[in-house]
Amino acid sequence: MAIVTKNVEVADKRLSIEAGRVAEQANGAVVIRQGDSVVLSTAVMSKEPREGIDFFPLTCDYEEKLYAAGKIPGAFMRREGRPSEAAIIASRLTDRPLRPLFPDGFRLDVQVVSTVLSVDQENDPTILSINGASTALVISDIPFGGPVGAVRMGHLDGHLVVNPPMSRINESELDLVVAGTADAILMVEAGAKGVSEQVVQDALEMAHDAIKQVCAGQLELQREVGKPKREFTPPQYPAQIVEVVSEYLALRLDQAAYIQDKSAREGALDDLRKRTIAELGERFPEHADILGKL
Repeated sequence: MAIVTKNVEVADKRLSIEAGRVAEQANGAVVIRQGDSVVLSTAVMSKEPREGIDFFPLTCDYEEKLYAAGKIPGAFMRREGRPSEAAIIASRLTDRPLRPLFPDGFRLDVQVVSTVLSVDQENDPTILSINGASTALVISDIPFGGPVGAVRMGHLDGHLVVNPPMSRINESELDLVVAGTADAILMVEAGAKGVSEQVVQDALEMAHDAIKQVCAGQLELQREVGKPKREFTPPQYPAQIVEVVSEYLALRLDQAAYIQDKSAREGALDDLRKRTIAELGERFPEHADILGKL
């Protein structure tokens, strides 16, 4: 594959996305950079579904490397330690906006890894991880309904700032991570120091405008280097069973889902699932194996 680079201007900063230089064995891979912060994002998919699972096995890893900051591990073995709390949070932030965009019923293993190659202490590698992971999936043959873009919003000196310098993030009255598609916002992660609702609303609107630019850059790269998507046929369930389950859960699900206490809510939802399978399984014994998958 020829090396192709796309540059996107996001709030007067250049976001550079490069494909074709490294990790060509992966289904999709890009090197994404802003300033001197650089992240390698790769996406790999298994050839066959894993047996005996009823969930989508997506793994998103964010790997910090001390060499990215010019440091050497201080331990005797000179090896990287376990993931830091910040790395775990970055992995989750990468996972959340991506997971809903895979097809329903998809059961092939997908692993997305973002490896931090360089950090300049000004440009946030977490945001690069989300954008890089999405781009790797978009240009791959993995079925994916992206692209997804992400930005971090700050409020400095009375003004909203897209992707504020990390050196000033502690000064900001708002720390807002927003991810979404060109059509809608999918994820919001926020911390704030008493800012008004209007400031948050303006920040979300400004963030979505920037996200649209990032998504457009990913689509441009896809048009040049993207692989044909692997065909996927979602599982088909009898219409009668789907209708019966929907009617059964119509009122019961709302009652359980709106319980405020988390432990009580999860317990109620688990009980409802077991009760649904048990009661409808008696009515439709020939479809008992399907009920747990709906």
